[in-house]
Amino acid sequence: MLRDTYGRIATDLRVSLTDRCNLRCTYCMPEEGLSWLAKPELLTDEEIVRLVRIAVTELGVTEVRFTGGEPLLRPGLPGIVARCAALRPRPRLSLTTNGIGLERTATALREAGLDRVNVSLDTLDPEVFHRLTRRRRHADVLRGLAAARAAGLAPVKVNAVLMRGVNEAEAPGLLAWALEQGYELRFIEQMPLDAQHGWQREEMVTAEEILRALRTRFTLTAEEPERRGSAPAERWLVDGGPYRVGVIASVTRPFCRACDRTRLTADGQVRSCLFAREESDLRGALRGGAGDAEIARLWREAMWGKKAGSGLDDPRFVQPQRPMSAIGG
Repeated sequence: MLRDTYGRIATDLRVSLTDRCNLRCTYCMPEEGLSWLAKPELLTDEEIVRLVRIAVTELGVTEVRFTGGEPLLRPGLPGIVARCAALRPRPRLSLTTNGIGLERTATALREAGLDRVNVSLDTLDPEVFHRLTRRRRHADVLRGLAAARAAGLAPVKVNAVLMRGVNEAEAPGLLAWALEQGYELRFIEQMPLDAQHGWQREEMVTAEEILRALRTRFTLTAEEPERRGSAPAERWLVDGGPYRVGVIASVTRPFCRACDRTRLTADGQVRSCLFAREESDLRGALRGGAGDAEIARLWREAMWGKKAGSGLDDPRFVQPQRPMSAIGG
């Protein structure tokens, strides 16, 4: 298993399939994009599946989420999903995506063995979407969400980041829309993972502000703490239930004590935390001929050194050099 010195056990693996993205979200990267990883630097399909197999069969991982960049840009994604779904014990498989391209791939991914999706959507206004993402693809995201629901990729979760002066007033409207569509909505505090390093704590829309806005329209009842487990989102029943809304307060209310995640970047680096400043190279070991036992040992060592917390709640926090698109969501 992947145990750290604080007794936490990582059972949730986040696998980044690419650092590329077809949006240019202002809180993630500059308008011109970034210098993407060259193809030889990326893990091959075979290497990804092998590392997932080691994680599942040797290290106790039970949940695998494919991320990016934008994972739908990865050629052969259904094949990767199918091979991971064939592992025994079978991990639960999910995907975090911006939804562009999901309309044409949702059924194939479900048939390959994908269980569910998280789709990023920060606004219901196409013009605000363009302002945030610098692309006019709002309708594509909505169609992707509908296709995921029709394909049975349930529950369909929607992730929303609120930006001050841009879409912060949309919280109640987003929740009303999600309830109508049958999607599970999660608000996420903006995190310091932008390539520009322009994040400012005082400009962030906090969890308390989000909840205050939601309560102007809905009655929220906090879910029992024991039901949360290691989930990053605090959840509330909406108007008595059964629907819920979640808030991931990574900055103002970190959930590090219960963290159960390990991360694999698209170029084969293990990260013990989203905000870690250290990485462990598994790609080099793979290509150097290391066996499964050696890979597992290196992975255990990487996780053993995991810090107690991300440090996000400390005003002296130093942002990691890699942006979100290069780490994986």
